[in-house]
Amino acid sequence: MSVKQRKAFKAIAILVVFSFAQVYIQAGLAEPGGASVPVPLPQQFVATLRTRGNQPITVNGASAATGATILTGQTIETPDQVGATIDLGSLGTLDLAPNSKVTIEFDQNGAKVTLISGCAILRTKKNKDGEILTPQGSAGKTDKKNGGALDVCFPPGAAAPTVNAGAAASAGAGAGTAATAAAAAGGGLTTAAKIAIIAGIGGTTGGLIAALRPNSSP
Repeated sequence: MSVKQRKAFKAIAILVVFSFAQVYIQAGLAEPGGASVPVPLPQQFVATLRTRGNQPITVNGASAATGATILTGQTIETPDQVGATIDLGSLGTLDLAPNSKVTIEFDQNGAKVTLISGCAILRTKKNKDGEILTPQGSAGKTDKKNGGALDVCFPPGAAAPTVNAGAAASAGAGAGTAATAAAAAGGGLTTAAKIAIIAGIGGTTGGLIAALRPNSSP
């Protein structure tokens, strides 16, 4: 084989090797998932609704009752005589009084409630942020270090919100009865209310005993 032929074969061999190398590189780049790093998706927090007597309220303009899912950014409105509780899981709870309208935003860090009108009680757990705003600005924040509650009322026509005075508890905030909500959120019933309840229970008990007592007439 002449020198000229050897040079030609050598050039062809180099060209073939180079071509195979290019094909290998392209195949490696095109391989699905070859160099991709999975990106973790943010956890989606959802809340659960409970309503007084399982009666309907309005969520984003649609009817909703106990068991409905509440998502961040939704607007919630309670009608007359119907309170509601939004269970935020590891974040806490939000109690709404009848005739209230709020928008709620929440994530793994905490919850922010915009109280458009009405009354609300926001309870947050330790290391979670909690804030209630009104059209006038922030009405207050919960204690992030220890957790806590924030009771705010902003009825239509009010000059300023009423904060941590038990007004939302008195308005019947929550899915329980008005008395239950007041006891849970306002630090207990008044003395007069307690006496009335005890008297009612006593009267009922006495009536039952009288009804069940055997007839003692001769």
